[in-house]
Order: sequence, then C-alpha cells, then structure tokens
Amino acid sequence: MTDKKPILLIALGGNALIQKGQTGTADQQFENLNLPMKQIAELSRKYRVVITHGNGPQVGNLLLQQESCDEVPKMPLEVIGAMTQGQIGYMIESSLDTALMEMGVDEEQDFVSLITYVVVDENDPAFQKPTKPIGPFYTEAEAAKLSYNLVKTDKGYRRVVASPKPVAIVECKEIKKLIDMDFIVICCGGGGIPVVRKERRFSGVEAVIDKDLASSVLAREINADIFIVASDVEGAAVDWGKPEQRLLRKVALPEIKEYVKAGHFPEGSMGPKVNAVIQFVESTGNRGIICNLDDIQKSVEGVAGTEICQ
Repeated sequence: MTDKKPILLIALGGNALIQKGQTGTADQQFENLNLPMKQIAELSRKYRVVITHGNGPQVGNLLLQQESCDEVPKMPLEVIGAMTQGQIGYMIESSLDTALMEMGVDEEQDFVSLITYVVVDENDPAFQKPTKPIGPFYTEAEAAKLSYNLVKTDKGYRRVVASPKPVAIVECKEIKKLIDMDFIVICCGGGGIPVVRKERRFSGVEAVIDKDLASSVLAREINADIFIVASDVEGAAVDWGKPEQRLLRKVALPEIKEYVKAGHFPEGSMGPKVNAVIQFVESTGNRGIICNLDDIQKSVEGVAGTEICQ
C-alpha cells in the first residue's frame, strides 16, 4: 500500500455553485464550478481525491418549489437532501469530466457520486432546540397554518430544524474501497442525509448536518493526508471586520483554540470551519487547511490559506 497516492479531501462551500447575488441557474452553477474542478483535476495526478459539498441554496429552492405547488406530494427533508446530492453530484461530475478531458486524462481517471447517510445521535440536545433556518419565508398568516417549528426574522417567519453533530459516515467502507481503486469520490453532500439507528435499521430525521463537520468526520475515518475547507474567504482571520483584522497563515492548535475561546470565529460563519479542521488535525496530526475556492492548489503547496498544525 506504500505506493498509493496520498488522500486529499476537499470540502467545497456553497458558493462553489451559487455565488452571492446569483439566482442559481444551471448555467451559473456550471460556470462557477469551472475553476475548482480544473484545480481538482490537476491535483488528481498526485492525490486520491474525495469531494464533499454544501447544498443549502439547492435545498432552499426545492423547498420553495414544493411549497408553491399542492398538486405534487411534498417530500420530507431527508428526500430533498438526497435529491440535491444527485443534482450537485451530476454537476460536479460533468464539470470534472470536462476538466479531465482538457488535460487529456479523462479515460485514465474514474469518478463517482455517492448518496451518503450520516449517523447522528437521536439524544443530541440540538433536537430539543432547533436553530437551523431552511426554506422560504412566510407571512404571519401563512405561518399560523403550518405545523413546522418556525422562527421570526426580519423577512418574515422561517422554518427551523435541528443541526445535530455528525457521529459517523454510514458508507465509509464503500468510500474507502473506491479511494483504494483511485476513484475520485463525490459524497457527503450537504453534510449527508441525517439518520439515527433503530435496532438494525437506519431511519431518516428532519435535520441538517453542518457540511464541514461531517467532512471532518469522513476525513478522519479515511485518514486523509490533507483536509481542505474551501469557501469564499482567504482563510481564518482574527478581529474580522475591524481595522486590525489579520489573516492567519500557519497557526498551531493551542493558538487557534485560544482564538476560538476569545470568540473570533462566530458559529454562523467561520466557527464550524475552524472547529472541523481542529478536530481533524487533533485526531490525525495531518494537514488541515481553510482557503478560498480559487486557491485550492496554492493551499496544497503551502502558499495560500490558513493551515492549522500541531
């Protein structure tokens, strides 16, 4: 096994497909994937690659579509999640195939998208206090007719679901086998489909798992050599939005933990990314990086992004 290429897991942020200000047309999403997929295609020469991705905007669009139509049965959130895994998996595969063809190696490199379940604890406290907003906004009159848990926002009422911690990736064994066969694996879309174990069976639950935390669990389970969280920021910065804002380039675990305690990384933005990488580096001792989508290759080379090390 010593001749195997190292494993690189790349967690793509939601803006990999839909950027701020865009409506999310198919053309826009394919265009946005061009650069990330070209970088990943190049990296596949030296690494066995696993790709995970967000799905927030796509889930929101599907929920809005089904709330606008009563003639078609409404699907539960777990099914909506599976639908977006297939949709985004197709878009990534298509864009990656184009990038590999441009390199002239499309027939040498295999890839596959995998519908992925992620185990959560049914006793997770998050189920008692749902906080993750999803789907469309409702007026007060519309909200009064709904059975969902709702929260009031500046734009109206919105459905909220639990966001429990990921425990394990159900298809980890299959993913490992595919990696060993040098497949590029696209999986854990949107943090995976949350399930709880009921005796010998898994049962889907109404919840949303943080994509970066689920990706961290997978990266640890497959013992990835490098774990990258790629989004629309250069990396992790302290004193964000202040004149003294400073981008962290290479930072040791004890130092980054002190910044976490001091509240530099809010839960609604950078917090989960930083915590996901911390958990990975603590567990494996391997490289964990937060970077911009445009700088994936540079971050692997060590010249871009924030790298957390022991």
